[in-house]
Amino acid sequence: MREIVVELVAPAGSKDALKAAILGGANAVYLSGKRFGARRLAENFTPGELKAAVRTAHDHDVKVFATVNTLVKEKELSAALSHVDFLVSIDIDAIIVQDRGLLKLIKDNFSIPIHASTQMGIHSPECAAWAKANGIKRVILARELTFFELEKLRRETNIELEFFVHGALCYSYSGQCLFSSLLGGRSGNRGMCAQPCRKLYKLGNKENYMLSTADLCAIDNLPRLVKIGIDAFKIEGRMRSPIYVYLASRIYSNAIARVKKGEEEIITAREKELLETVFNRGFTSGYLEKEQIMQREFPESRGLSLGTGIVRGGILRITSESIRNGDGITLYKNGKKIGGFEVDLSGKNDSEHILIPPFDLQDGEYLVYKTKDGEFSRIQKMIEAFPFQTTKAEERTLRLELPCKKRQRSECELSFYISSIKSLQKILPYASRVYFDWNKQFDEAKRLCNNQGIEIVLMMPRISTEVPETHEESLMVCTLGQIQKYSDRKLYGHYSLNFFNSLTIPKLYQYTFSVELNKDEMKETLAHYDGRLEILAFGKIELMVTKDPTIPEGMLIDELGKRFEVYRDTLGLAHILNSADLLLLDYIDEFSEMGIESIGIDLRRRDAELCELVAKAFFEKRLELKDEIKKRCKSVTHGHYLRGVL
Repeated sequence: MREIVVELVAPAGSKDALKAAILGGANAVYLSGKRFGARRLAENFTPGELKAAVRTAHDHDVKVFATVNTLVKEKELSAALSHVDFLVSIDIDAIIVQDRGLLKLIKDNFSIPIHASTQMGIHSPECAAWAKANGIKRVILARELTFFELEKLRRETNIELEFFVHGALCYSYSGQCLFSSLLGGRSGNRGMCAQPCRKLYKLGNKENYMLSTADLCAIDNLPRLVKIGIDAFKIEGRMRSPIYVYLASRIYSNAIARVKKGEEEIITAREKELLETVFNRGFTSGYLEKEQIMQREFPESRGLSLGTGIVRGGILRITSESIRNGDGITLYKNGKKIGGFEVDLSGKNDSEHILIPPFDLQDGEYLVYKTKDGEFSRIQKMIEAFPFQTTKAEERTLRLELPCKKRQRSECELSFYISSIKSLQKILPYASRVYFDWNKQFDEAKRLCNNQGIEIVLMMPRISTEVPETHEESLMVCTLGQIQKYSDRKLYGHYSLNFFNSLTIPKLYQYTFSVELNKDEMKETLAHYDGRLEILAFGKIELMVTKDPTIPEGMLIDELGKRFEVYRDTLGLAHILNSADLLLLDYIDEFSEMGIESIGIDLRRRDAELCELVAKAFFEKRLELKDEIKKRCKSVTHGHYLRGVL
């Protein structure tokens, strides 16, 4: 029987969380400096603290993986290179990256293991093959994968696989969410997500936390994941408490040990109670099996449910074996938090009749949750007692000299995203090329375009765990797996590929700028990039693409009354579109001066009359048509073209 070797990777968003992970039995931790990490709102680490963290972890045989996994702007490349240089100098064990320009920088300048962040979107064997071919040692897989898809990945790839088993679930595929970015300028791809998925929405006749997921807890699935051959199990939570980190690390470490011994019970009742108490929005095993992943009733952690309690005369009456002295209790009524207190079982109290400290509380029934366990105080003292001595350290400043590319002014071509024959017929007189949706009308669209001498490009699915077969020569690609499979074709990169800087690999025939860049950041990139580039100038930007099977098509309405269209593609994935149309008609000449070769105009699922109006306005540079476009669209925006993201 082969020896089971699997690594437990725990979050360290602070010094205390690092200590907690070590004490909890993690084999590795992932952490970040003050910049370039996908959790910039966590406490994170100064250079001196990073050096001390690596030394402390290594003294306890724990590896340290540094997250440098935000998208990197052109002007930040030197700083990112300096940061990685420092991390290498302090003997970090691996660098976790999302940005493919930074990936190239690291490969070209250092000999250190590189892990692909889940933000890179590794969700198919072809994606993993691309990562392997580009020097990546380990891929942190998309959370949306099923057992079947994981088995296929393991069978068909020769690369280390890391998989999330516990913590928060993003509603959107990671690296593909622009909701926080477009609504408030705080980009999830830059570590600043404002979590709009945890807010109230209306859809149809329902109002609830429509986009709020339950927390992942795959501890019962560890035996099968081990059998598949997953190399590392990851715990999410760099924004969570050290006590959470300790308990999740300890309980999963214990479970892995029991799996190795072949024991049937891999988590005890007490461990499950602690896991639910420390942080819990409701648990799900995620997409591994066909289980409900959503928790639409409340978006926050409520801890361990103790059922219904009755308050009479300042006494809470509840029957539960889970209440102990020092526990924290929180009461809810009609979905709202009423208050909380610490249990004191001294004096006349017992576990069924608990005296409530003085606060305004009416008699009646309440939902009761345990949010703190008496054990937490002992854990906190243990963490505080663990030695950690910060040292002095500074990053040296490296200057990256990139060759300047003189771009010529060019009259921009017009490229139209189209999904129906009726719309196609309206825009053909104005089109340089057409990106046609992956649907049954493609062959007819191809015939019409060929008759007019217009290039037609087949738009591949946004996400595809199996890259579909096609003989088309020109493709718009949306994933690294599609790039890997069709590297010999003429490839146009969709904006979802997050082209952020001039070093982005691989080179394609054409990329579309990320919609998170402003015009100055585009100019900085254009100064060093000699390939073809397109800018999206009209259409509803996709805020999310999700595997959630339960959200219906329709209009998602937020608390401000903004309306976001939800539709499903041919593969069944749901897409949520921005409430306002991007409209950059005023800047056509500016695009030409910048040297941008093509303007993208997204007219999918739009009525034919609007398609013709927009096409004519851009082709003829008819700025006076802008008011008519605004009237038909109802709401328009410049997106990030003038502002950018944090």
